[in-house]
Amino acid sequence: MQEYLNLFVRSIFIENMIFAYFLGMCSYLAVSKNVKTAVGLGAAVIFVLTVTVPINFWMDQYLLRPGALQWIDPAYADVDLSFLSFIMFIAVIASMVQLVEMIVEKFAPALYGALGIFLPLIAVNCAILGGSLFMQQKNFDNVGEAITYGFGSGIGWFLAILAIAAIREKIAYSNVPAPLKGLGITFIITGLMAIGFMSFMGIKL
Repeated sequence: MQEYLNLFVRSIFIENMIFAYFLGMCSYLAVSKNVKTAVGLGAAVIFVLTVTVPINFWMDQYLLRPGALQWIDPAYADVDLSFLSFIMFIAVIASMVQLVEMIVEKFAPALYGALGIFLPLIAVNCAILGGSLFMQQKNFDNVGEAITYGFGSGIGWFLAILAIAAIREKIAYSNVPAPLKGLGITFIITGLMAIGFMSFMGIKL
């Protein structure tokens, strides 16, 4: 249980997709103008990461990595389909994003309209693909670790976009110098938040 807790905390704070790796910055900057849309997109990212990382874990374990097909027949022990990892991972991600888009359009049409093109663009959000690729790199022992990592990474991305959205709503009424208004001050704040998150690297887990 402690290993899962450590992995969960690390994926949120120490290995945060935004502040540690700067993945998913396009959606992070474009949809963080107000808290409502940030919450909607953040929740969608949590769902997609939590679902796609374990599915891609199973796919990697039983189809893609060298020797993964020997469960079918020992004759396939030398087959290596790892070159298909990118396209297979993206196919799974695109399927889940399509499901999310249909659900949001059905039950939250206002949010669907507010998110606009950025909801389907989750499919090409590098943070989503990064979650599966990091999962593959970390070589988890079981699907429980993959689920924990996917959920934690989604929570971390959600906290990042929620925090910057709340700050941007506040600074909209502040006296920001004209050259820094908009993305300029957002980049500066993101950098400062990333430096702040670096302090979590000192946590001994």
